[in-house]
Amino acid sequence: MTDPSRDIAVRVAQRDTLTEGVIALTLQAVDGGPLPEWTPGAHIGVTLPITDPEGLPLVRQYYLCGDPGNRDSYQIGVLRETAGRGGSAYVHDSIQVGDRLTIYLPRNHFPFEPGQKTLVIAGGIGITPMLPMVRQAIAEGRDWQMIVAVRNRARLAFANQLAQFYPARVRYHFDEHHGLLDLAALLSGRGAETTVYSCGPGGLLDALQARNTGAAWQLRIERFAASATAPVKAGGTGFDVICASNGARLHVPLTNPFSMCCGRRATRWPVRARMASAAPAKPGFCVACPIIATAC
Repeated sequence: MTDPSRDIAVRVAQRDTLTEGVIALTLQAVDGGPLPEWTPGAHIGVTLPITDPEGLPLVRQYYLCGDPGNRDSYQIGVLRETAGRGGSAYVHDSIQVGDRLTIYLPRNHFPFEPGQKTLVIAGGIGITPMLPMVRQAIAEGRDWQMIVAVRNRARLAFANQLAQFYPARVRYHFDEHHGLLDLAALLSGRGAETTVYSCGPGGLLDALQARNTGAAWQLRIERFAASATAPVKAGGTGFDVICASNGARLHVPLTNPFSMCCGRRATRWPVRARMASAAPAKPGFCVACPIIATAC
């Protein structure tokens, strides 16, 4: 079994400014060899040479947005998060061509399994996993359509790559000009033969999930953060994890991820836990990575 937390030394081979607030980085292996295979929807963990407030290495997850068939390099898009925790700001302000970084093997919790018809809805920086999905749909000769929704034309990232797709199948929606995306009209009449893939702001994904309730069409989404509208059990206090080897119990409150609790465990909890992506699930991560107990 391949170790999902294996680190890979890469260097920044190219840096491109795509829009105000979005840059693209092209990464190549330091040893010059081919990078691991990946599939549309995959992301990598990037360890930045700075630490978080707890003194831990700062790791950020980014979707791969290049060509899965090109193993000479990976490409990621990075949005500067003005209300973030410093990771994206560091990438924008400090990472330059020639810099070395450590990344982890690609992981895919958002696999592309197109239906008879595929509708791709990309919101903002959520376009990154959508690009390789569309390339696969084209390569397989599938019936597809793409909606790209951004605030305005100046914020349209990856315009050069989008221009390579069939223009008649790509529709651009600029909120400041068109108003909110009319999902009711867009999804009206779509049946079980249609699979909708979307990534983007929480509001867009919440609206899609609401529209999908009772609908025939299939929905596949991935979020950058947990939904603000996700139900939380009233009075919930978290959950307990029990170590199978000695019965030790560890309480995990709703406010903390399991990996953080393990890092502060009592001596009776002999677990060395790590995230499968070598990163704790906290703000700034895709919050989709499972935990593997490496010893218990």
